Amino acid sequence: MIELAHAKVNIFLKIVGKRGSYHEIVSRFMKVSDLYDEIEFVKKDNKSDEFELVGEFGCKLEQNSIYKAYKLLDDKKVIEFFKEHKVVVTKNIPEFAGLGGGSSDAAAFLRATNRELDLGIDLDSLATIGAKIGADVPFFIYDYNSANVRGIGEVVEEFDEELLVFETLTPKIKCDTAKVYSKFRDDYFKSIDLDFAEKLSKLKSSHLLKNYSATTLNDLLAPSLDLYPNLVGYEGFFSGSGSTFFKRISDG
Repeated sequence: MIELAHAKVNIFLKIVGKRGSYHEIVSRFMKVSDLYDEIEFVKKDNKSDEFELVGEFGCKLEQNSIYKAYKLLDDKKVIEFFKEHKVVVTKNIPEFAGLGGGSSDAAAFLRATNRELDLGIDLDSLATIGAKIGADVPFFIYDYNSANVRGIGEVVEEFDEELLVFETLTPKIKCDTAKVYSKFRDDYFKSIDLDFAEKLSKLKSSHLLKNYSATTLNDLLAPSLDLYPNLVGYEGFFSGSGSTFFKRISDG
């Protein structure tokens, strides 16, 4: 069975505080219905102790979000299953693009493993595991169409609205998330507005995209443009820390 790992866009992303080395956010995540990676468990030719991950990834196995998810499950049933099965991933979501591809892959792996092996882990517990991999993973665990995401990503509240259809454009520019957040902290942090972030969280995404500018909706656009001047000139709204721009096409 193939598990779909959908991309997301950030309709808005506001920085509202600090928590140690992390930044606290209020953000609207929305699923991109027609952009997803495909994850499948395939029988190995020969049984082996090695965890086998097949796909076009820009990182080593130990750094891959799926491998991290596998290690966190730490269950004998899981270990035995993946001695006989490999994980095959068809990558369609661009990496380093603000679309959550790695996080969505990890979440899809956790969901599929939990279901296929009948582990009996409830969604909240699965999300807690996912949060150890990355801040965006809990959103993908719940597989909501739209949600307000708070804290450092661990608070996910489903938002009832129509799923929009997007056109995405990802320039061949790899935005370093840590550098973008650091630039925001150094040059823009003084301008945080919690009340405005809360106002945005109550409005539908269609309204937000119609009535606010890209810079107003995403606090990370300005620091990203400072760091990566080649992003200047692209049209649309900005997802996460970049480098993807998106436009609304229609309702889903």
